[in-house]
Amino acid sequence: MSIVLDTNVLVSGLLRSRTPPGRVLDLVTTRAIDVAVDEGILAEYREVLLRPEFNFPPARVHDVIDFVWRYAHRARAVPLGITLPDPDDEKFLEVAVSAGSSALVTGNLRHYPANRRQGMLVLTPREFLPPLSSTLGKMCRAPVRRRPTLATVARVQAHDFSRGGPGKAFAP
Repeated sequence: MSIVLDTNVLVSGLLRSRTPPGRVLDLVTTRAIDVAVDEGILAEYREVLLRPEFNFPPARVHDVIDFVWRYAHRARAVPLGITLPDPDDEKFLEVAVSAGSSALVTGNLRHYPANRRQGMLVLTPREFLPPLSSTLGKMCRAPVRRRPTLATVARVQAHDFSRGGPGKAFAP
């Protein structure tokens, strides 16, 4: 199962790990579900995470981007020939459709009008989680028995990162 994460879900999940966006992000970081990206999405993730108002250390941003790039399904987005209320969101829908993702997860449903979704399921993090948790063992590579925090994931997966050394990945 792969999903596309709108940037607002990534940011919200990193800021508040015990919220639905944080739980979705935990599923991604534990690799219970795959995320699909292209270079445009990754560039937006990087640009937004480095904004001063979020105060994320650049090393943490690098670790997040490195993790996503390393483990994501890299898609080649095909233009859909549609316009969305926010043109910057078109790349997320294009990647979701091109990659055959199960859903696009966003905090901004109004940015993806139902008549322009090209058949893609567009859900909020809260909407995404209940159906997923009831069928997680069937759809994912391995069942998730608990939802670890990003700090726990960092300790377990720190060795996966080529830079930063032990304990640096996703560390607050």
